[in-house]
Amino acid sequence: MSYQIAIDGPAGAGKSTIARAVAERLRYIYVDTGAMYRAMGLYMEDHGIDLSDREAVEQAASGVNISIEYENGAQQVILNGENVTGRVRTERAGMLASAVSVHPGVRKKLVQLQQELGSRQNVVMDGRDIGTAVLPGAQLKIFLTASVAVRAGRRFLELQEKGQKADLVEIEKDIEQRDYQDSHREASPLTRARDAVLLDSSELTVQEVIDEILKLCAERELL
Repeated sequence: MSYQIAIDGPAGAGKSTIARAVAERLRYIYVDTGAMYRAMGLYMEDHGIDLSDREAVEQAASGVNISIEYENGAQQVILNGENVTGRVRTERAGMLASAVSVHPGVRKKLVQLQQELGSRQNVVMDGRDIGTAVLPGAQLKIFLTASVAVRAGRRFLELQEKGQKADLVEIEKDIEQRDYQDSHREASPLTRARDAVLLDSSELTVQEVIDEILKLCAERELL
């Protein structure tokens, strides 16, 4: 039997950073589901598909292949044979992910792949609906959040460190818009699972969040 840890939460809460670190400590496989949705969004934009046209999006999605691979210990996102790892981390890709994820056909395809991964090996998976839809039987579920202001500030600093132009006001607006889209979509909206542990990282360091999750893992004998 495989062990599953689900980490959900809104955009910019630090899910990927935390999930990756926890997986490394536990020697589990880290699955970044958000990157898969970002890759799907990029595919639609690259091919000029209207993201508001459900039929067109779902038809196109049926022919898309997205996989997660590891190279020298680093996760790589492969879209139809092309490595798009660098592209999926842009602000634009994040907005595209929120727009494309509202379509049930897209979610059904990606959820199936994610469930297959979780059934074969010990995983830490992060996203918007892992504990509620993808891995409802996960032994540990975390709902990681932080205030909009804190999340925007973190993203602003991250972009600056990468040498990219960043507008704090615009980033905050984008996060608020993504929060609304994610929590109001028809298919598997962002919501906290009933049995998920709530962690607000607004005033916690990354290490403090990691330590708290590892403590929960120890309590549930997942180490």
